[in-house]
Amino acid sequence: MAQGLRAAIDFLLYEWLQAQTLATRERFADHSRETFDAVLDTCERIAREKYAPFNRLVDTEEPRFDGERVILPAATHEAWKAYADSGMLSAAQDYAIGGMQLPYTVEAAGNAFFAAASVSIGAGMLTVGNANLLMAHGTDAQRRAFALHEFAGRFSGTMCLSEPQAGSSLSDIATRAVPDGDDYEADPLGPRYRLRGNKMWISAGEHELTENIVHLVLAKIPGPDGRLPPGVKGISLFIVPKKLVDAEGRLTGERNDVALAGLNHKCGWRGTTNTLLNFGEGRYPVRAPGLDGRGAGAIGYRVGEPGQGLRYMFHMMNEARIGVGMAATMLGMAGYLASLDYARNRPQGRPIGPAGKDPAQPPVRIIEHADVKRMLLAQKAYCEGALALELYCARLVDEQHTGDAAAADEARLLLEVLTPIAKSWPSEWCLEANSLAIQVHGGYGYTRDFPVEQYWRDNRLNMIHEGTHGIQALDLLGRKVLMDEGRGMQLLGARMAATVGRARGVPALAAHADALHGAWDAVRAATQAAWADGDPVPALANAVPYLQAFGHTVLAWIWLDVALVAAGREDAANRGRLQACRYFFHYELPKTAAWLQVVRERDLTCAEMPEDAF
Repeated sequence: MAQGLRAAIDFLLYEWLQAQTLATRERFADHSRETFDAVLDTCERIAREKYAPFNRLVDTEEPRFDGERVILPAATHEAWKAYADSGMLSAAQDYAIGGMQLPYTVEAAGNAFFAAASVSIGAGMLTVGNANLLMAHGTDAQRRAFALHEFAGRFSGTMCLSEPQAGSSLSDIATRAVPDGDDYEADPLGPRYRLRGNKMWISAGEHELTENIVHLVLAKIPGPDGRLPPGVKGISLFIVPKKLVDAEGRLTGERNDVALAGLNHKCGWRGTTNTLLNFGEGRYPVRAPGLDGRGAGAIGYRVGEPGQGLRYMFHMMNEARIGVGMAATMLGMAGYLASLDYARNRPQGRPIGPAGKDPAQPPVRIIEHADVKRMLLAQKAYCEGALALELYCARLVDEQHTGDAAAADEARLLLEVLTPIAKSWPSEWCLEANSLAIQVHGGYGYTRDFPVEQYWRDNRLNMIHEGTHGIQALDLLGRKVLMDEGRGMQLLGARMAATVGRARGVPALAAHADALHGAWDAVRAATQAAWADGDPVPALANAVPYLQAFGHTVLAWIWLDVALVAAGREDAANRGRLQACRYFFHYELPKTAAWLQVVRERDLTCAEMPEDAF
């Protein structure tokens, strides 16, 4: 697996995205392709030694709670230690706080190896996202006491949004935070509150991999009448550590009132704990120096201004959505490489010749059958295309942080439009790749004798967490394509047009260029038709088909751009890229017409279905 994955990453990083040129920028001036390669080598080695051999183990030995602590396999502890020791938690951070000042593009590529080896063990996505949020929106004291220790691997982090009664509908959360005494604003770690409530589906919410767990919790501050404010504008954000700390992040020896209510037992991704947490139920009543314990509740420190919590949390959520897209991509890639290996070694059936099959001939390997090639080519097109998309988005992050003002603003808007695609497209189509990997294996693929069934189970989560498919679709059609008077969509269209113009000069790609031009025109026309009268009900009734068509068009553009680099090169790897591009344009892009038809016509078949008719 590693050889094929590394070759794909190297091509996309250095030949397509030209990531080595980032070393000409001041922030990355100490780096070169050699240092980037050293990081990738380290990640590849740790993933091969500490993650991949234990992927099945963590699937079968699920986390368990003995009433006091969560027990994880020793392999998980060793994998976390190796990851933290590698410095990848602070890879993109400043030298001044122990970071490597790596481009995010290289960090994302390095983390791809861990997701392919064992997404179930997990790496540092939530911890890094948690710390990055605090670096952006926290106080100096909050950064020092929490974020820096997360980057160092001493602490880990979570995001606590959903509740048992409120999943995607965050306006309905009921966790409350009340000021802790008259001097609540005087605490050195920030305004101090007492939180009470329940949070559900919290990944890595309880474990002993680190000294402490830093929970970022969305909650509402009651008004003078004691009622919680309605809607998302009343949501605030709080740091609620599992164990209380002083102003430097040293443990005080007292546990905060955050209690594990239970572990969720999942279809896949079983190596990572998923929890229901109770805040302020009284299991661990707080009696810390300087805190008199008035009123029950877990101690939390407000981040930023009251009522701005969801805006702050989107900093972490958007980062996590790209991380989820990469996880989905790498699970698809792992399945593809496993099924490719199987197809090259499994003899079955005879080829069809002009006279039909000759049963006297020996069986051939299944990779020689056209339909197996179809399934492998589909997987390659989905997974390598998704990997290119995720790395392209990572490159936009670097542009946003280190480009000039105009380039940074353009990158910001492009990321706004592409983030729903970067999360949703791999989570749907790399899951389909996993299904095809099972199909290539036949009956064996449905057993635990081969890894592809676990890849499918692990990947099925990615269409759900960090914003479901439907949420991403509403975000894209309801917000992202309209924001700034559609400027983000215009910028994306301009980049597609540039690729189309170059591809029209390459005879083998000219027809693809024309097809992409037509597909993007159809997306734009459907966008305008959906919002023809400004009524959101018919406009958004088919938001998911719109998301699918938009995503397929983006991936067609990505593949055409990649093909421009591969064109004219006679080696097998680049012939494979050109063939995958051809597959996408012949087999996948035509699907967009049907998806866009219901969007353009504002078809209400689904919206008008009476409940009692189901």
